Amino acid sequence: MPAATDGPAISVLIAACPPLDRNSAYCNLLQCTDFADSCIVAESDGSIVGWVSGYRPPAAPDLFFVWQVAVSPAARGQRLAARMIDALLARPQQAGVTHLTTTVTDDNRASWALFEGLARRWNAPFERTARFEREAHFAGAHATEWQAQIGPLPQPSRS
Repeated sequence: MPAATDGPAISVLIAACPPLDRNSAYCNLLQCTDFADSCIVAESDGSIVGWVSGYRPPAAPDLFFVWQVAVSPAARGQRLAARMIDALLARPQQAGVTHLTTTVTDDNRASWALFEGLARRWNAPFERTARFEREAHFAGAHATEWQAQIGPLPQPSRS
């Protein structure tokens, strides 16, 4: 689980992982504290090399929304993102989660590969729909965010 002191390193990691949107340092700090149960860091030699943030939407507690996935270039190719998501979903705090969801821009090939790969590995249905549209939701300033939803998830283990 992340700690408050991890906030600055997480900000640096996210900045090193385009095309991820950079959150404010304060947002990252809140994720490391108030949302620590639904976030995870991976460390190597004392440095943070992986980060997944997420939460369970209050209106849909059976969903786990993955907000952001960042893996250091040095740690790529080891299935680290998938292993972090597996570890997050295996936590007791995620009991009752039946679907994993996220939003991804069309051009983020690494994220599409991750979530499509999870769906295949879990043998779970995968749906893709527009959630936040460029013009309607971002006034043309950001690409459309497509929702990827996986589920129902196999229970109790997803590995």
